[in-house]
Amino acid sequence: MDEKIKKEIRKLALQNAFEHKGQTQDKVVLGKILGTTPDLRSKVKEISQDISKIVEEINQLSTEEQKKEIENEFPELLQTKKKPEEREGLPELENAVDGKVVTRFPPEPNGYPHIGHAKAAIINSEYAKMYNGKFILRMDDTNPEAERMEYHAAIKVGLEWLGIEFDVIKNTSDDMEIFYEKGIELINSGKAYVCTCKRDDISKNRRERKACKCSREGDEKNKKNWEKMKTKFKPGEAIVRFRGDMKADNAVMRDPVLFRIIDEKHYTVGQKYRIWPSYDFAVAIEDSIDGVTHAFRSKEFELREEVIYAILDALKMRKPYQGFFSRLEFKGMPISKRIIKPLIEEGKVSWYDDPRLPTLEGLKRRGIKPEAIRKFIMSLGLTKANTLAPFESLEAFNRKFVDADSKRLFMVKNARLLKIKDLKKSSIEVLNHPGKNDEKRIIKIDEEFFISGEDADNITQEDEIRLLGLGNIKIEKEGSELEARFIGEEELKDIPKIQWVPKKTAHKIKMIIPRVLFNENEEFDEESLEEFDVYVEPYYLQINEGEEVQFIRFGYCRKESQTQAIFTHK
Repeated sequence: MDEKIKKEIRKLALQNAFEHKGQTQDKVVLGKILGTTPDLRSKVKEISQDISKIVEEINQLSTEEQKKEIENEFPELLQTKKKPEEREGLPELENAVDGKVVTRFPPEPNGYPHIGHAKAAIINSEYAKMYNGKFILRMDDTNPEAERMEYHAAIKVGLEWLGIEFDVIKNTSDDMEIFYEKGIELINSGKAYVCTCKRDDISKNRRERKACKCSREGDEKNKKNWEKMKTKFKPGEAIVRFRGDMKADNAVMRDPVLFRIIDEKHYTVGQKYRIWPSYDFAVAIEDSIDGVTHAFRSKEFELREEVIYAILDALKMRKPYQGFFSRLEFKGMPISKRIIKPLIEEGKVSWYDDPRLPTLEGLKRRGIKPEAIRKFIMSLGLTKANTLAPFESLEAFNRKFVDADSKRLFMVKNARLLKIKDLKKSSIEVLNHPGKNDEKRIIKIDEEFFISGEDADNITQEDEIRLLGLGNIKIEKEGSELEARFIGEEELKDIPKIQWVPKKTAHKIKMIIPRVLFNENEEFDEESLEEFDVYVEPYYLQINEGEEVQFIRFGYCRKESQTQAIFTHK
């Protein structure tokens, strides 16, 4: 056996023995050498005898002797490898080298970013951090028909809100000349051809696994047709196809499209180009030239791994590792543009920032914190199992972030008037937050208050009630307007406790409550957005817009304006 192979076997045997109290085994060393040198699989019988002999020699050495040989012959085995910082839910990367990992997030600017985009961006971002590597934002802008600057900007704003930082920001369209160069290389080498078949015929041939007549054309004809695609052919009349395998079980490999004609103005490069690369071709080339080492995307792209690798092999270009994870959606809250766009056009949903939507704009408006989204996504890990989560799962994470800073305020719905006699105070001092004794506010009061209609309906004459933070009263008159007498501040057990706001300074706002858009039967819920007027205490006006508050006995809400709040969750 080759001396170089013998040395590698001895190195692996020493390493394994040193890590396992001085002993190793034939089968362990055989597995390791076949893993590092697959070509030896055809020589298993031949090398097994040598492995047994080497293992026997190693096992007879003391651990000190093993260590000394390692120090002299294989010192690299003793170097302490820096273990990557663990991230909740993320396994270690295959073949990752600390400081050299490059990941990317390549969104297409054809819609507003949503929770699914957040998952892809956060996973790739976290892996780059985990290995002290580089993270690329690459706008996959090679379909002028669907893409707009509006979406491009919305994606960048959404990622900034999530707190994601990039080392490189670029557009796929920056590299159009490279795509042309690589496309021509494939045509010249006979690994791609121009197809002028009708779309229906192409689909039929792919279903029947039959090559079309265009695949048999010579190099010169293909080169001429490529030139004609630049000016003469109309959209749909000619495409460039990769010469894959029309018999393949994986339909993606049946001569997939590399280029197509799109006569639309691109939002950054205008009408400079009319031949545009397909997703498979663009992502293959871009990941290779950008130095991406680990490319993660949602699992609906898993079948495309084969064609991406085939394209790179045909061009003799470097291939990145490809990983896949499940899509993320919430029950009853669609992320698909195909579903959301008609809802907007029909007026059922106001816009992409509607708080019922799982878009980043919608989640932000609702009061969901970016830190909560990150924690939630990291808790899901890198599973490929379908993730159709209840929205309550995200709410649980968000609650931890908003609770500590949300001021507690009084609010009443369906207000009813309550007059109180013998009230000897003109103001009271209450805590803004039960855990922060140094943060207090003054509420001015007189004898007239608003209480909620629900509380008023449950009150009868002679009942004793405690007004939270104020004291105890006894009801002397029930009805549309209630009257009561103040009876003291001592906290009494077993009497109802209700909230209130002073009538004189009560501030009226609109409360918006978003619910899931689609019910269990996947039908649009016409009642999924509830709106009603409430009264809040005047301190609400001092809170900054966008801040979260907790209305007592109601829930957490985001102050959208001086006259409107959006319910976040309980």
